[in-house]
Amino acid sequence: MKIKPYELTATEAAAHMAAGRLSSAQLVQSCLDRIAETDGTIKAWAHLDTEAAMAQAVACDTHRQAGLATGPLHGIPVGLKDIIDTRDMPTQRGTPIFAGRQPEEDARVVEMLREAGAVIMGKTVTTELAFMHPSETRNPMNPEHSPGGSSSGSAAAVAAGHVPLAVGTQTNGSVIRPASFCGTFGLKPTRGTIPRTGVLQTSKSLDQLGTFARTLEDAALLADAIAGYDQRDCESFAHPRPNMAAGTRATPPVEPDLVWFDLPFNDRLSEAAREGFDGVMEVLGPRVSRMDPAEQLSDLVTVQARIHEYEIVQHQGHVFDAHWDQISETLKPILTRARNISQTEYEDAVAVKASAQSFFDDFFTEYDAILAPAAAGEAPRFGDSTGDPIFCTLWTLAGLPAVTLPLLVGETALPIGVQLIGPAHKDDRLLRTAAWVQRHIAAAAA
Repeated sequence: MKIKPYELTATEAAAHMAAGRLSSAQLVQSCLDRIAETDGTIKAWAHLDTEAAMAQAVACDTHRQAGLATGPLHGIPVGLKDIIDTRDMPTQRGTPIFAGRQPEEDARVVEMLREAGAVIMGKTVTTELAFMHPSETRNPMNPEHSPGGSSSGSAAAVAAGHVPLAVGTQTNGSVIRPASFCGTFGLKPTRGTIPRTGVLQTSKSLDQLGTFARTLEDAALLADAIAGYDQRDCESFAHPRPNMAAGTRATPPVEPDLVWFDLPFNDRLSEAAREGFDGVMEVLGPRVSRMDPAEQLSDLVTVQARIHEYEIVQHQGHVFDAHWDQISETLKPILTRARNISQTEYEDAVAVKASAQSFFDDFFTEYDAILAPAAAGEAPRFGDSTGDPIFCTLWTLAGLPAVTLPLLVGETALPIGVQLIGPAHKDDRLLRTAAWVQRHIAAAAA
């Protein structure tokens, strides 16, 4: 093999293992070597048990050699955000409050990963309680910059070559934004596609899971493996999911129609991001329509914040009350404000959320996808913040599938993602459109 195993995508590694050219043990050892080489600087991992990872890999190889059935992720290393419960690893949620916390059961997505044959490498660093306070993780593209949040470690681990795949969560912009900052692909499927049972609940209405990978197909492959119905999750839906990986390989029957919203907060874009998106729209030409959105669309930013803040206090208020002295000064003022949101204000916000979902159901009868920034620009300097999530807020609130493609670069050559948002429950069509956009941008740059 001309490249080191850790450099392989998940799809490539799976093909090599199926052909007998690579073992899971070789792949996992290569990833562990890469982690040992670089994680002293990056700090992507909250928990890593090298012996347990190798034991899983050897078990996968033994299983394959016995001629038994294998899953879509058989022998592939995966990282898990440290708010996802694991029975054999601590889940500490990015806060000293839960230091040493050991769940008794796996989260539903972990059960599904094990069934798919994945090697659970360890737990990736999250910001405090998956909210705003920056973590210790650095951006692999430039350690002087943030990897974004709250799925900081998941994005950084994939970008650094520690694992080909990782799972994160998004309540506002916590998959799409760090993927943009770290130069990976990030995918957040339709709300309810991936079950949340056993994942820290910060907002029952908004919390969603997503995936990180170094290719579009890999991000979809992982999402397919952990997608499914779970009656314990109030947002999970009991009807079939589209095949997302197949969507990345499909060719649109006609060229897709995209739309760019001239939103009031677009003035937050960096100059490089603005110029980059102007270039993207020039390449895509008549396939992109520019639109002035209804004023109410911008108001959804406030609606998302109200729901998120109200619900995190409802879900985790007992934790905050008992451990106020261990809460960061970043989070305290948000929680104080959240306690002043009335039941009526919250219910009004939930009603607006429902109307936003209905608006987009109608909107996508005319358009295949929305084109949008994944972030305001390059990753901010480390320690300043985890970045502005506003370019993800509307779509997360509405529960729409979203994907970011690492297509642009900023002022200091750090990556900037191009986000595409599609209709609910048509994730395969969104990914088909994303692959089309990726091909067109690559052809124009050649």
